[in-house]
Amino acid sequence: MSVEKICIDAKQAALKAMSLTKKQRSSILNSMANSLQDSKESIIAENKKDLENATSLSLAMIDRLKLDDSRFDSMVEGLKKLASFKDKLGHEMESWDRPNGLKIAKVRVPIGVVGIIYESRPNVTADAAGLCIKTSNAVVLRGGKESIHSNKAIVKALVEGGESAGMPKGMLGFIESTSRDTVRELVEQEASVDVVIPRGGEGLIRAVTNMSKVPVLKHYKGVCHIYVDKSADLIKAERIAINAKCQRPGVCNAMETLIIHKDLKDSFLPDVISKLKEQGVEVRGDETVQNLNSEVKPVDNWGSEYLDLVLSVKIVDSINEAISHVNTFGSNHTDAIISEDLEALNTFQQSVDTGVVMLNASTRFNDGAEFGLGAEIGISTDKLHARGPVGADGLTSYKYVVTGSGQIRE
Repeated sequence: MSVEKICIDAKQAALKAMSLTKKQRSSILNSMANSLQDSKESIIAENKKDLENATSLSLAMIDRLKLDDSRFDSMVEGLKKLASFKDKLGHEMESWDRPNGLKIAKVRVPIGVVGIIYESRPNVTADAAGLCIKTSNAVVLRGGKESIHSNKAIVKALVEGGESAGMPKGMLGFIESTSRDTVRELVEQEASVDVVIPRGGEGLIRAVTNMSKVPVLKHYKGVCHIYVDKSADLIKAERIAINAKCQRPGVCNAMETLIIHKDLKDSFLPDVISKLKEQGVEVRGDETVQNLNSEVKPVDNWGSEYLDLVLSVKIVDSINEAISHVNTFGSNHTDAIISEDLEALNTFQQSVDTGVVMLNASTRFNDGAEFGLGAEIGISTDKLHARGPVGADGLTSYKYVVTGSGQIRE
């Protein structure tokens, strides 16, 4: 089936889906989850094919590609949680009365058709489909060639489960071809697709943004910082820094730069570098850091997103210098401060231009599930429409409903 036909079918399904009730959407999601569970053996087998073909991928990319029991179970549970999650469609965001008696309400509604272009992670297939169904949006998925076997198997299970419970045919569309031409075709369907969300490397996202005729919800990269203030609890700071860098280094909310106040360069820096090296981290730093540890390499680019066990470390004279560094080299994704000083915490959170500010917590918590939003479609660094982890609310728009009693405009 052509990309254009898939998108047209999705548009028709989206119009039908607008009338789905919360109960119907929950039933569809639960049926999708059950179908996914029933198909676990065949999906894992297809995932193994993708892993066998992943000889040219980095270890971080292979980690994203792998569907182990834990990640598979999370996909299933994610759909079930979405089914029970609070539903805001039709919710009055605000309302007011006019002097002429008109009653005006701002009501939450679906966006329509959402195109998702993603790389590597097969769990995105289930997360994206689930979030769109939850919000009565149709979705057109275009995954990467490295996960094609996994994606096809997951979509097959989701469609069978969803349609058996009343999901409109075409509401979950999947582009099987991994030709680059299909990406361009998808983002040119301005008559049927309402928004495109690319998930993957910076190159993919910039390419999609440059060629798209459809609005794009995006984040280019996750250059996440942690600033350890002079008042920080050093035990707390060390635990957070190790977690933010090492717990899962190949994801966008992992720390890429550690900024340390100069007063801590002797009491904190040597220990934290030692602990990072024990975890296999390659540390790069400014001249001060290099002078303190001969094994530290220089930083090539403070704006680097490593997505690996590599970390940049910088020493600053003040919190204002730390903020300036974040605002210069950050990517508006996630930035954190570790401090016991309330004034410093307030200054940092007010002055850093970022989608999510963490106060005494790991950057790894920037995640839809960790925020209690359910599954997420991605993390947006945009400032319009949606910012930060994009859950169900980020896949809705609104319309005004005006109720009168015969008024005419004079």
